[in-house]
This record gives sequence, C-alpha cells and structure tokens, in this order.
Amino acid sequence: MNIKLTPAQKIKVLNSADVYAIMQQVLLREKKIDRDKEHFWLVCLAQNNSILFIELISLGSVNATVVEPMDVFSFALQKRAVKLIMVHNHPSGELQPSASDTELTDKMLAIGKFLKVPVIEHLIISEQNYYSFVDSGLLKRIEKNTTYDLSFTEIDRLLDEMKEVKKKNTLELAKKALQEGSTVEFVSKIFGLTKKQVERLRQ
Repeated sequence: MNIKLTPAQKIKVLNSADVYAIMQQVLLREKKIDRDKEHFWLVCLAQNNSILFIELISLGSVNATVVEPMDVFSFALQKRAVKLIMVHNHPSGELQPSASDTELTDKMLAIGKFLKVPVIEHLIISEQNYYSFVDSGLLKRIEKNTTYDLSFTEIDRLLDEMKEVKKKNTLELAKKALQEGSTVEFVSKIFGLTKKQVERLRQ
C-alpha cells in the first residue's frame, strides 16, 4: 500500500533523524489498533537521496511481520528506485534488533548489492524513538561479516518470481481496462499484449 506523502515530506534524506521524522508521522497516522501490529515499510530514494515514495510492504501481528525479498525488490525495481531504506516498528517499544531483524537485513543487503539497488539503512521505530542500523554501526558489521551466501540459483529464482509478479500485475490491469470498456486493440497496445492474450482475459 502506497503511503501518501505531502510535498513537505518528500525531502532529501541526510541522516536517520530525517527518516524517523517522516516515519513517526506515518506510524502515528495509523489507528491505535493497527499501531499495535508490526509494519514493514520500504522508503524508496532517488539518486540524490530524495524520497520518491514509501510503501507498506507487510502488516503483521503484535510481534512479527513476514517480509519476502521478492516483495521488496520486485516493487523497488518496477518503481525504478535507486536506493532503499527499510523501516519497521516494534509495538512493544523495545528498539533493539532481534536475531531475525539482523538476519533479514543481512539477506536484503546481499540481494540489494547484487541487483544494484542498495539498502542503505534499516530503522526500527516506535511512537517515541528509533534505532538506526547505520548509527549503531550494525549495518557495517553485517556487511563485513555476512553469513548470507547469495548463489546464482537464488538470484535466478528471485528474478523469475519478480517477472511473474510483473506479468500478473499487467494482466490484472489489462483485465480491469477491458471491464471498464476499453477495446481489445487499445488494451493490446497499452499493455504490450497480443490480441489473443487480451481476448483470453474476457473469458
């Protein structure tokens, strides 16, 4: 889910405090019942570190949320993000990263490096404060001592999954256009599909 930002929030990010200032506002906009669940957001940046947009990738339970690399990087690549900042909240208010937080960061750093869409920061936030993987030095330690073996098989699987997501999204949008009255020829041209593919969507 895309998070709507005001023009004033589309700032150039200079440090972790800049990111937290925005993400604290985003968290506080949530209903109280949702603030008691873990969220995982992706902050997508341009080359000059200005915020392009923020996407809610996953909404979990009170103490966990499931995040798949495919969800993160397929979205980032489709939207042409250049750099990424991961942000998630701990509803308990405890800001120290868990073992699973560190493992996830390790994996995302490795994949981002390979795909040339680097993850440059990971914040854990609460309503009052935050923890920065960069400021604490943890991000550098993870990079230096990575335990994640990113094999070519894993990368190929990830790329294949991203292609499938993109294809599925294209077909869903094309089907919606047909339902709203667009012609087969128009849908074929706009979405880069053959007329046969578009005709199948009407069935």
